[in-house]
Amino acid sequence: MTAGESGIWITLEGGDGAGKTTQAAALESWFAESGRTVVRTREPGGTEVGTLVREIVLHHRGDIAPRAEALLYAADRAHHVETLVRPALARGEVVIQDRYLDSSVAYQGAGRVLDADEVRRISLWAADGALPDLTVLLDLDPAEARARLDADDKPFDRLEAEKAAFHERVRRAFLDLAAAEPDRFLVVDASRPAPEISADIRARVARALDAR
Repeated sequence: MTAGESGIWITLEGGDGAGKTTQAAALESWFAESGRTVVRTREPGGTEVGTLVREIVLHHRGDIAPRAEALLYAADRAHHVETLVRPALARGEVVIQDRYLDSSVAYQGAGRVLDADEVRRISLWAADGALPDLTVLLDLDPAEARARLDADDKPFDRLEAEKAAFHERVRRAFLDLAAAEPDRFLVVDASRPAPEISADIRARVARALDAR
């Protein structure tokens, strides 16, 4: 089954602090105005199983081996797609998702310096090949993203707490992924005002809907 046989599946990607939650909420409101049923979800944490995985990979106090971390994300992805995403799409609903397999390629592949192709293959196998109709990459300089996180005055999770070089590798990996799949990705400058970003996203989504 392709991602958008009935519904439409949109994922948001980018570094921590890039504004994914803000843009997901704006997109949800836009769809809701037209009467569409929207499912907001995230990885990890979109299901009960995902919530348990999220606690491990983001808040576990000890070290987690990089390969184990990648496999935990893949396990959550398999369950999430099978039990939440595919059923919602089959019902003709809109799925707006914070992070998907591109985050694994960027964070566990580039960030943890694993083989990015292997990480992608594991994720695709876990999700039975499912890919979104559109992936929005909110691109932001890691230093600016860190300043936003600092301003929130919240404790950092395991990935947010990584050093600058880690986040630079993650950003470059995201941009490389977008360059390799321009038909799936929309890259936006996340330093711009949120309403301008929302307008760009809506315009791209509208084109995708018109083309179906």
